[in-house]
Amino acid sequence: MNQKERMLAGLPYKAWLDGLREERMENKLKIHKYNQLRPDEEEKIEELIRSILGKAGKDVHIEAPFHCDYGSNIEAGDYFYANYNCTILDVGKVIIGDNVMLAPNVSIYTAGHPIHPDSRNSGYEYGIPVTIGNNVWIGGNVVINPGVTIGNDVVIGAGSVVTKDIPDHVVALGNPCRVVRQIVEDDRKYYYKNKEFDVQDYR
Repeated sequence: MNQKERMLAGLPYKAWLDGLREERMENKLKIHKYNQLRPDEEEKIEELIRSILGKAGKDVHIEAPFHCDYGSNIEAGDYFYANYNCTILDVGKVIIGDNVMLAPNVSIYTAGHPIHPDSRNSGYEYGIPVTIGNNVWIGGNVVINPGVTIGNDVVIGAGSVVTKDIPDHVVALGNPCRVVRQIVEDDRKYYYKNKEFDVQDYR
């Protein structure tokens, strides 16, 4: 196995070997260009983000500035939206489902380093995939750590640090992030806390 194959297999690898440094530089140049585009250059924005991501469904939008390592290891489903200052360290795969929204300053980390200083100083690092299900809203300033799977129909509260898997149909928050309650049918009629919709076309 070369170092890229080791990286994508979740094995210890060295990030400067076997063309990985060059791949990151190629992506950095694309990211730099993306982040410098005028907001009204919508066609160029669309074209470039699709050349950065490994897979992009319909209606995918990421606000600048955006940062990632490779881009090619990110797969985004339909109707994906990421607000300002999204950072994805995609040395491992990042799989994002349909109808996912990221608030500002969300960081998704697949990358990590050994705990012991001697092992860490050897230069080996690792990437463990992150998976986000369908119909997920990630609040502002959330950090998602390597190896985490977030289920379907989940809300992650702002400022959370997600270190473990989150099941379907829940609200979870905190540091470390924990499930605080289920999402139930009665939640449908509220748009914020105890404030009810005054329109009928939200359903």
